[in-house]
Amino acid sequence: MGFPLSSLLMKLEMVSTSDHTSVVSMNIFVALLCACIVLGHLLEENRWMNESITALVIGLCTGVTILLFSGGKSSHILVFSEDLFFIYLLPPIIFNAGFQVKKKQFFRNFMTIMLFGAVGTLISFVIISFGAKELFKMMDIGSSLDIGDYLAIGAIFSATDSVCTLQILNQDETPLLYSLVFGEGVVNDATSVVLFNAIQSFDLTHIDSSIALQFVGNFFYLFLTSTMLGVFAGLLSAFIIKKLYFGRHSTDREVALMILMAYLSYILAELFYLSGILTVFFCGIVMSHYTWHNVTESSRVTTKHAFATLSFIAEIFIFLYVGMDALDIEKWRFVSSSPGKSVGVSSILLGLVLVGRAAFVFPLSFLSNLSKKPHEKIHIKQQITIWWAGLMRGAVSIALAYNQFTRLGHTQLLGNAIMITSTITVVLFSMVVFGLLTKPLIRILLPSPKPLSSILSSEPLSPKSVTTPLLGNGQHDSEADLGGRDIPRPTSLRMLLATSSNTVHHYWRKFDDGFMRPVFGGRGFVPFVPGSPTERSVPQW
Repeated sequence: MGFPLSSLLMKLEMVSTSDHTSVVSMNIFVALLCACIVLGHLLEENRWMNESITALVIGLCTGVTILLFSGGKSSHILVFSEDLFFIYLLPPIIFNAGFQVKKKQFFRNFMTIMLFGAVGTLISFVIISFGAKELFKMMDIGSSLDIGDYLAIGAIFSATDSVCTLQILNQDETPLLYSLVFGEGVVNDATSVVLFNAIQSFDLTHIDSSIALQFVGNFFYLFLTSTMLGVFAGLLSAFIIKKLYFGRHSTDREVALMILMAYLSYILAELFYLSGILTVFFCGIVMSHYTWHNVTESSRVTTKHAFATLSFIAEIFIFLYVGMDALDIEKWRFVSSSPGKSVGVSSILLGLVLVGRAAFVFPLSFLSNLSKKPHEKIHIKQQITIWWAGLMRGAVSIALAYNQFTRLGHTQLLGNAIMITSTITVVLFSMVVFGLLTKPLIRILLPSPKPLSSILSSEPLSPKSVTTPLLGNGQHDSEADLGGRDIPRPTSLRMLLATSSNTVHHYWRKFDDGFMRPVFGGRGFVPFVPGSPTERSVPQW
């Protein structure tokens, strides 16, 4: 009886030691998060740094320190998990992006955003995939990679990292650039993930016309279904809160229901193998348009700051961990015998990223300008800024690379190991170099933010714009407003597109005011309860 008892005590001691190690690791990581926030605040006015790059640098320094103390065995205190990233860290970031977006500016540039985010991503995907296939075979490293791997490489390196860029751009100073880069980043990430999932769903070893048609059909099915699921989840939350009006008893229930419904939309999308990114993004847009106006004033303030805080912490967490995980010695051990190949692959991928982005930003900007007014066109300096701002690759690329080329964060195959280390190299280089140079580039190319904002956006930066409906009819540039000046006549193409756009906006506003808002709530249709915060703070239309 003594032996089982001693064995049990040893197991309990091991469990206790493991728990203590986890607690120590979490303490260190939380302390590092606090350090990132403090340093990010101190460097707020710095012309080079931002909080994303600060967190990345702190992660790298921490990884070096851990390597020294562990004798080169490990560089991180937490193990990277793809589930941790996609299930817990990414949803609050994407949801808050949709929840906080200026909807009028976003939908005004919706066609350009979709051109860049969807069509542009597909162009970049094709160039990177086939460029990597041809160039890797010349370097004699393509023997262990099949066609599915090359297509996955195209999806992985087509995913931009807009989080870092959006911390540099200012939504009020450069509204058009912010709207385009922000909207393109979200649609781009969703398109890349949908492409990646579609690639994994098909046997691409024997591609024929039927497989290609199924691939395209599956892509559009995932795209549309994910969007509709997000819209449905947002409308459902608005209807429930409007009809039951939880705020008369407890504002905590309102806040909890909004948070849980938003997260439920993402989990449902993952459950049905859809794009959780698209789902939770459009859920955020719908919630901000309907649900948010149905809750009490205190709940509005709470939800706005709660979503922003969760998103902020998740962003810092991701960048901090990427910095530490980049120095994981296990990944580099397999490629140490051929460092030249690893550097060559990283250089090729970086070059393909540059070419792939240029191949769609400038041509699609030209097409977009055909239907825009002269003061709304994307000029060459703005196109260069958009091209540069989207060159950064981040945690989405790393997570997709782990999914395709590793299992549990490591691999025994040389080709897969080279792809993992090359992905990390491209991410670090693009984030540090491109990220550091983005702010100075904007200062050089766009040196006058105040006149620029009036040129780039026809939306007035005044309190009136706060109460402007979701989609204006665009009929504010009348001849009288321009003081009788000569107005250049628009081209037939622009007149046709502008007319159809105004018509869509007009009928959407009628439908929204006549049916959607009375059913699902929103500004002017919030529940009325005598003596409630809603009655005191929200004027009725």
